[in-house]
Amino acid sequence: MITKSKNITWHDGEVSKEDRETQLKQKGVILWFTGLSGSGKSTVAVAVEKQLHDSGHHVYRLDGDNIRHGLNEDLGFSAEDRTENIRRIGEVAKLFADAGTIVMASFISPFRNDRNAVRELVGEGEFVEVFVDCPVEVCEERDPKGLYKKARSGEIPKFTGISDPYEAPEHPELIVRTSEKTVEEAAQQIIDYMKEKNLVS
Repeated sequence: MITKSKNITWHDGEVSKEDRETQLKQKGVILWFTGLSGSGKSTVAVAVEKQLHDSGHHVYRLDGDNIRHGLNEDLGFSAEDRTENIRRIGEVAKLFADAGTIVMASFISPFRNDRNAVRELVGEGEFVEVFVDCPVEVCEERDPKGLYKKARSGEIPKFTGISDPYEAPEHPELIVRTSEKTVEEAAQQIIDYMKEKNLVS
């Protein structure tokens, strides 16, 4: 990406990420939920957010549709716009993590390079890729937004998993199979991983 802004300088403050983490008694981290539409990304992220909040953690959730209502309302669904969508979200998620917040980002994010670019924005262990693995047939049966039906009828061109590719993670930190687990079980799997890695207590 070519930076358009010129004559800009990064200004460091006197409060570090570690200072904020110490105050909040937690580590700033990005939980990145990726998977097909209807796989359960948002549903599981909501459950994880609630459980962490209820146990006293500072959390925030970034959701694909919600972000496109504001920050990314100017973007469509071309490959270029999808990449820019994830780039912007990655930068926002990085800010949340730098603030010491546990941020959940639930986006289809179909391209590996885009997800890896977000991983590279933060330090080792601060990006947890959660592959919400669900067969497209099951996602299509669920079809909570009626998108698969529209994609099959040609109303939505270039729909991920039908007429556009989805590049599954090759080495995610977690694989959550929502066709085999309840929402509660999937959320607990993620919480258990975070405790195991000392991301939460």
